Amino acid sequence: MTTPHPAKDITSELTPDLLLSDTDDAPKLPDYTPEERRKRIFAIFAASSGNLVEWFDFYVYAFCAVYFAPAFFPQSDPTVQLLKTAGVFAVGFLMRPIGGWFFGRIADKRGRKKALVTSVMMMCGGSLAIALLPGYETIGLLAPVVLLLARMLQGLSVGGEYGTTATYMSEVAMRGRRGFYSSFQYVTLIGGQLLAVLVLVILQQLLDDTQLRAWGWRIPFVIGAIAAIVALMLRGTLKETATQEVTKSKDAGSIRALFRDHKAAFFTVVGYTAGGSLSFYTFSTYMQKYLVNTVGMSIKTASTIMTGGLFVFMCMQPVLGALSDRIGRRSNMLLFAGLGALVAVPLMTTLRFISSPLLAFLLISLALTIVSLYTSIAGIVKAEVFPMELRALGVGLSYAVANAMFGGSAEFVALGLKSIGHETAFYWYVTVMLVISFLFSLRIPKNAPYLAKDF
Repeated sequence: MTTPHPAKDITSELTPDLLLSDTDDAPKLPDYTPEERRKRIFAIFAASSGNLVEWFDFYVYAFCAVYFAPAFFPQSDPTVQLLKTAGVFAVGFLMRPIGGWFFGRIADKRGRKKALVTSVMMMCGGSLAIALLPGYETIGLLAPVVLLLARMLQGLSVGGEYGTTATYMSEVAMRGRRGFYSSFQYVTLIGGQLLAVLVLVILQQLLDDTQLRAWGWRIPFVIGAIAAIVALMLRGTLKETATQEVTKSKDAGSIRALFRDHKAAFFTVVGYTAGGSLSFYTFSTYMQKYLVNTVGMSIKTASTIMTGGLFVFMCMQPVLGALSDRIGRRSNMLLFAGLGALVAVPLMTTLRFISSPLLAFLLISLALTIVSLYTSIAGIVKAEVFPMELRALGVGLSYAVANAMFGGSAEFVALGLKSIGHETAFYWYVTVMLVISFLFSLRIPKNAPYLAKDF
């Protein structure tokens, strides 16, 4: 007769180690078996691969906007066209709080797996709708209206995707290395961006500008819809982490319980996520348009620079996630907000007046490395402050609110200020929000509040 191993058996389900703290005050780390390690790593892979597809579908819109804007918003001024497509992009973000609440409630009351599967199905539908949508010349005003509805559907999906994926990955990640393993949420999130840019770069080599504007921009949306079906199959293999004891709790998925018992944690997360989301979208998504519309580079050059920058960004996630396992999430967040506030204005000002693609790449890579201090732990630093029966709701809703207000509006605000001749005011806006994030990061506890098992 063999002696049972002290680590939990997850042959039938991935029961999470819910001691969401990697500090010296936490109980002794479990001695995971090789089989359990393999199962947990595969679960992280399956969950994060679906995350990659969701974000690929979402970001294809941003990177292809320079080509399809005239098809839906016929205007002579390219800045006005981009401003309108950015407005639709921002509306997709306004759906995120609804998605964060809706899918967070499903994940806490019905299980993480059900929410993850449903969200990727919804994203598939949105991408397919955009891929097949006729332009303004064919169906008139109905074209931008349907585009808006498709983006709302995608925004709803992504609003639920973030919180549920962050929750699931934090619960299956091995204790002691949660920062490292949870960072793969943003590895795949950035990977989705990177693939969106890469697909565009490949299309730019195969098709001329006229073809891209006429029909080539539809190809990435078709690819995204097909990839979502593959992701759906992968997520169907996931094992549930939320037990019946948790999902049947009277407070499971309750927004009333969230604001009754965890209001301070919720608003703290919103506070530091505001600057994190704004800086993330400024230096990852908006930068392509900034290089074209302000710096004066060609679309191809800007896309190549962003491909390289996003690759560096992706590689930094596990490195700085592992750093947080050693110095703590709070220290990571303070470094991010402090350094970001110091360099935002001089970096963007310098970038505005350079002509060297290499120098532009180095400056953007520097900015993205600083942002990585936040993104690498963005999921786990939120998951650690909410109990399991409210974790998906708390993480998803707080993140979605901050993103809707500050992340999704980044391009719209930047282009709006540029259109009225005050583009440099945007640099100071980013700086102020990073200072606010620094102040809220001071409220992050050095030790996670949930040091005992939730059940």
